[in-house]
Amino acid sequence: MNSSISRTGRFARWYLALGNIREAALRAGCPPDSAAEDGLQMLHSPQCRRALAKLAAQPPLPVKALVIAGLTRLAFGDANDAAKLVFSGSCDPDTLSGFDLFHVTNMKIDKTGNVEIKLADRLGAMVRLLECAGDSDANAASAALLRALQSAATVQEVDADDAESGEILS
Repeated sequence: MNSSISRTGRFARWYLALGNIREAALRAGCPPDSAAEDGLQMLHSPQCRRALAKLAAQPPLPVKALVIAGLTRLAFGDANDAAKLVFSGSCDPDTLSGFDLFHVTNMKIDKTGNVEIKLADRLGAMVRLLECAGDSDANAASAALLRALQSAATVQEVDADDAESGEILS
């Protein structure tokens, strides 16, 4: 985490990207039990308002970067709150508001009152991340090859000019 950016500054960045007060506050480093309240307090602060205005004037993050961030969270983030939810057996709004359920894709209460949840596929998220990394690696390799070919073409042009003028390279 960048220590030169204040918690409110980090909150503003995450709030602009996610549009979710609690999630942005968690990402900014607020404790889960008070993230929603802390986020709301930061959102109404003049410092946050200035930061949001400044950030809103900048170009948005590329969608691919946001997707990679989400996949990284699915692949490597903890799902402890989902386990707490299952073992608490309670789905009331107050309980749910205190949990980070980013990994939950489906939730229901069965006939006996037990909470059933389905989590996102971590392995699938890792595979997608590898695919994105492969795209980046392939793009970087393509760019390097193009640069090498361009500099080789420049060297050949210089050699051809020298040969025409009668100069011989040693």
